[in-house]
Order: sequence, then structure tokens, then C-alpha cells
Amino acid sequence: MDLKNDFFKYQGQTTPYPLALEISHAKGSYIYDTSGKKYLDFVAGVSANSLGHGHPKVEKAIIDQLQKHTHVMVYGEFIQKPQVELCKLLAATLPESLSSIYLTNSGTEATEGALKLAKRATGRMEIISAKNSYHGNTQGAMSVSGAEQQNRAFRPLIPGVKFIAFNCEYCLNQITEKTAAVILETIQGGAGFIEPTNNYLKKVSERCKEVGALLILDEIQTGIGRTGKFWGFDNYNVIPDIIITGKGLGGGLPIGAFISSHAHMNLLKENPTLGHISTFAGHPVIAAAGLATAKEILSSKLMEETLTKEKFLRDTLKHPLIKEIRGKGLMLALIFKTPEITQRVVLESLKKGLILFFLLFEKKAARLTPPLTISIEELQEGCDILLEVLNHIDS
Repeated sequence: MDLKNDFFKYQGQTTPYPLALEISHAKGSYIYDTSGKKYLDFVAGVSANSLGHGHPKVEKAIIDQLQKHTHVMVYGEFIQKPQVELCKLLAATLPESLSSIYLTNSGTEATEGALKLAKRATGRMEIISAKNSYHGNTQGAMSVSGAEQQNRAFRPLIPGVKFIAFNCEYCLNQITEKTAAVILETIQGGAGFIEPTNNYLKKVSERCKEVGALLILDEIQTGIGRTGKFWGFDNYNVIPDIIITGKGLGGGLPIGAFISSHAHMNLLKENPTLGHISTFAGHPVIAAAGLATAKEILSSKLMEETLTKEKFLRDTLKHPLIKEIRGKGLMLALIFKTPEITQRVVLESLKKGLILFFLLFEKKAARLTPPLTISIEELQEGCDILLEVLNHIDS
């Protein structure tokens, strides 16, 4: 069987030029292709494989649950232990005002639920988001993603959305009594891993409280230990009204959740009933994997080590072609001088056995989001490859 030809012939494509690596298996921090070549994974499934590939505790949780049951009923009808225990554990990591968790199939679906909840809780329709933001690719999530080059081909999208500049305090005047919610990434991802500055998120929260709007923080990438704290917003002195999570929570399996207060979440139960429903959300096998992932991150030293690994990467990756390193923890972006350099770095690194990837909107950036379990020795191996590639480009 010619797998590569069949990939292009039968599988829907996302770009004209996919990396098209033929995968055999993966373990720990490495992915292996069908020829037996080994690749060091500095991307972790785009921040999704928090504990690397094939973590034994995650695998055991999956197998144990498979032997009990898989899907039994639409979400929210039957009491299923993995769902309940995962929600209980997540609530324990959060303030009391964020204690009701609605599991979903993905971060994008969590965005959809959060937007619906904000409109239901406030009775308002206007949503404010940030320019160059990304919250998912369904029509509702795309409507609050601030990249017109992505959106224009699919308009009309959901009405009533305004966009402000991230970190612009003057722009907060646009949050008014008409605003249902402000949705922001805790750290802007596709825009280039841009952190909030000067207590920006706290100031947004205060403005929302003044006018009765809700603050939704998108923790799909920043959550579950990736920034050195379990939730990214814990770095920035703010408590949102609604959280969106996904990616790293599933241990490599598809999951998401939106989280708020009981008072808010209960609004989805009545007037109308079934205000938000899903067949496979909270799938017990995936919830079991998520529970094992969260337990391991919370009970180990991985979050503390994440900051040590960040320092190692910043200290090691010094090169004239790297303008800066943005982000926090193991959510880092290398900013090169030109998009052409970034393209060469990603493709040449892949040839040498190092997996890097691009960001959505910042074309001069290369993603560094390895598994939280990656070792210093593996980081050194990857940095050696990367610096070798850069030296070749420099010459």
C-alpha cells in the first residue's frame, strides 16, 4: 500500500504542503517514521501531549476504562466515574467561583459553550475579542478569532463581535454595558506567544466587572501546567468568570471543557432545557486519560521543572538569527529575522530529526512546545540540532 499517495487521495487536506511524515509509532519524547527514523518532538502534538507519547499512567487509565465501558449515554445523563472524578479534580485547582465543569470533545467546542453561556448569563449579544486571536475553527469560534485573512472566505459569521488590540489599555473603553463577554487567550498563541503586560488581564477583569460583562480566558494552550502553573492565568493576578481548556488535558486524546460558577452553569439546564448538549463529550475513556494526566502533573515536579527547562532553552538558544524568545514555561516561540528563515529552520530541522512547527499568524515564529516530561538531555539534543541548522543558514 502506498500510504503517502492514499493520504493525499482520500484524506481531506488542511494546507497545500503538509509535512507528510509517515508515522510508525511514538514513545516518550520521540516519534518514529515508517522507515525507522527517530524524531525528537519539540511540538507535542501542538501542546497536546503534555506527558509525551505513551505515558504508562495514561495508557493504564485508558486500558482500565476500556475494560469497563466506553460510551453509554449522551453527556450529562448517566453518572460515570471518570467524568465526575476529572471534574472534581479540576475544581480543586480553581477558586470556588470556578467550580462547575462542562466537558467537551475539544477546545473549539469549549469555546462555543463558553460563548453561549456568557450570552445566557448576561442577556447580551456583544462579544469582544482580540486582534490576531485564535479560539478555534467552527463558525462561532472563528467569529471571535481576530484574523481576517482566515475569516473572510467564510463570512457571514456570527454577528456582534468587536476586536481590540491585545495589551491596549485604552481599548478597554470599548467594553460597555452592551458587552456580554470579553474573550482573550491568557497568552496569545497564533499571534506569536504574546504575554499580557502591565496587569492587563486584571484591568480587563476590572472593566468587565464595572459594566457587568464576563471575562472568558482561553486556557487551551496555557493550561494544564504548560506555563509552570496549572492554569496560565495564575501567573497574572486575575480570576476569570469562565475558563476554556483543552489540548494538554487529554494526555494526547481529544478533550475540552468550559468552566464557570454553578450559578452560571445551571442556566444551561432550563429555559430552555438542554441549553448545551453533546453526544460524546466527556467520553469515559478520554476522561480517564485526562484524569491520569492531571493527577500526574499535579502530583509530580513537572510544573516546577517546566520553569527550569524554560531557563535552559533561553540560555542555550542564543544565535544572531534568533531575535527573541517569547512565551512562558514550555510554551515558547523563537522569533527569527524573516519568515523565510523560519521556513528553512522548521524544514531543515525535520530532516535532521527535530520536529518544530509554525504559528498561525506570526510567520517569523517557530513553536517550541515539547512534552512537559522532556529531559534536559533531550532538550540539549534538540538545541544542538537547531543551532547546527541556524549556523548553516548563517553561513
